[in-house]
Amino acid sequence: MKKLKLPAWLQHFVAVMGGGGIFLVAFLDSSVLSFPFVTDALVMRLCMERPARMIYYAAMATLGSLLGCIWIYWLAKKGGEAYFHRHGGRAALKAKQWVDNHAFLSLFIPAILPPPMQFKVFVLAEGVFQVPMRTFVLALVLGRGLRYVAEGIFAVRYGQQALEFLVTHAGAFILIVVGILGVIYLANRFILNTAPAEE
Repeated sequence: MKKLKLPAWLQHFVAVMGGGGIFLVAFLDSSVLSFPFVTDALVMRLCMERPARMIYYAAMATLGSLLGCIWIYWLAKKGGEAYFHRHGGRAALKAKQWVDNHAFLSLFIPAILPPPMQFKVFVLAEGVFQVPMRTFVLALVLGRGLRYVAEGIFAVRYGQQALEFLVTHAGAFILIVVGILGVIYLANRFILNTAPAEE
């Protein structure tokens, strides 16, 4: 199994900055740049080295991601809808309906899933379709927070194997989680749709 190797300069930077380094990397990853797996790897690496600070590292990663995403959200909210509709066609209408009806889930689910799951497109959609800031922040904090805490727990318990497992099986993990959420969603919708018919 191949190890995920982080650039030496990044490892040194985060080693010196600790939680502040994780915050900065998470902010950049969620806004102007893209570092697939890097934030997750840094959280897990530092949690392995200092298990007592696991919650702190997860919180800093979540806060950095939140502030980076808020910046993208505001940019999209200011003028993205016209462009989105002009180039999205029918897909734009379907996306708008989904976000309007499931504003929380449309961000919470992508926020909790690791790469290669696309995430920024959902952040943009939340801004474009004017999802309330409170809903946006709640979905992102819960999704990212749960993700980073879970990664920290696995890192403390299983060490390097946890990181290697995440990198190697990320695609399968995404499919499993999406499948479970899909079954739950369909089951709830079926119950809600059949209830009125029985009255």
